[in-house]
Amino acid sequence: MEIDIAEFYEKCRLCPRNCLINRTNGIKKNGHPGFCGETDQLKVSYVGPHFGEEPPITGKMGSGAVFFTGCSLRCSYCQNYQISHQRLGTNIKIEELISKLEYMINVQHVHNINFVTPDHFFPHVFCLVALLRKLGHDLPVVYNLSGYQSVEMIKIAERYSDIYLPDFKYSDASLAGELSGCTDYPQIALDAICEMVRQKGFLDFFPNGTGLAEKGVLVRHMILPGKIENSINALTSLFLEFGKELPLSLMSQYHPVFPLKRNQGNLQKDPNMNRFITKEEFDKVYSHANDLGFIHLYVQFPDKNRTDQPANPLFLPDFRQPDPFS
Repeated sequence: MEIDIAEFYEKCRLCPRNCLINRTNGIKKNGHPGFCGETDQLKVSYVGPHFGEEPPITGKMGSGAVFFTGCSLRCSYCQNYQISHQRLGTNIKIEELISKLEYMINVQHVHNINFVTPDHFFPHVFCLVALLRKLGHDLPVVYNLSGYQSVEMIKIAERYSDIYLPDFKYSDASLAGELSGCTDYPQIALDAICEMVRQKGFLDFFPNGTGLAEKGVLVRHMILPGKIENSINALTSLFLEFGKELPLSLMSQYHPVFPLKRNQGNLQKDPNMNRFITKEEFDKVYSHANDLGFIHLYVQFPDKNRTDQPANPLFLPDFRQPDPFS
C-alpha cells in the first residue's frame, strides 16, 4: 500500500478532532496548522534511546524514541508541555529521520522504534516504517499514544505497527472536557483500544526468552490528584471490556506543570491540579486494581522522598536540552 502523504493533510481527519484544516505546503505557504498545532512539515523534538518505558519496552539498551512536536490532545496539565503546547522542535526530512533511526538501531542497539504522540503525523510515520522495513530492519515498531485516536487511522496503522502503548486517561466525560477539551474521550479511547487489541492482542512479555516485547497492547493510566473516582471507574471500564489479563501500567508520575499555571485556566480553577497525588490517593487506586484482579500489572509507586517542588523532577523532561531526560 503506497501512502499519499499530501492527501491525508489536505482536509485533516487524522485524529478525532476532525478539524478538516488544509495542513499542506507548510505554514509559510497555503497550509495552516491543525488543532495539533502543526502543518504537514514533519517536526520532531527529540530522537534517541529512552529508558522511561515499562521493562519489556525499555530493556537494557533503551527504546528508540522519536518525540514529535505538537499533539492532537493537548491536555492542560501535559508534562511534555514544551512540545505539545509550545511546539518546541525542529523540522526534519524523512530521509534525515531515517538516518537517525538507523543510527539508533545500528550503533546504539535500541530494542525497538518508539513513535511518541505520532498520530498527527501518521502518514509520515507509515512511510518511515515502510522504508525501515525495505532497508531490512525488523525491530518492533511501537506507537506511544494518548488513547484519543481515530479508529479509521488505527486500522490503517495495522500493517505499520507491532506494539501499541495507549493511555486510557478518563472515564469521566466532563473531566475529559475540562482538562483536554474532548468530552467524547472515554468512548473514543475505548473504541480505539479495542481496535488495537483486535489487531495485536495483549502485550507478549516473554516471547523469545529475553523479556522484551515484540507485539501487543499495554494500556497506561496516570492517576490525577483529586480525581480518584475517575481512576477507579477507568480501571473498572478496562476490566469489564478486556478482563484481568489486559496488561496495565498504573502511573503515579503526575507533576504540576508550573510554567503553565499562569496560562491554563483549568489549573487555576482546580487547586488539586497544582499538587502531586497523595499516598492515600495512590493506595485507593492501586487497591482497586488488585481487587479487580489484573494479573499483568506494572506499578509506578510514588516517590517517598518527593517534595512539593523537587529541584530535578524525574518526570518533567526539558526538551531544550540535548538529552531531555538526563
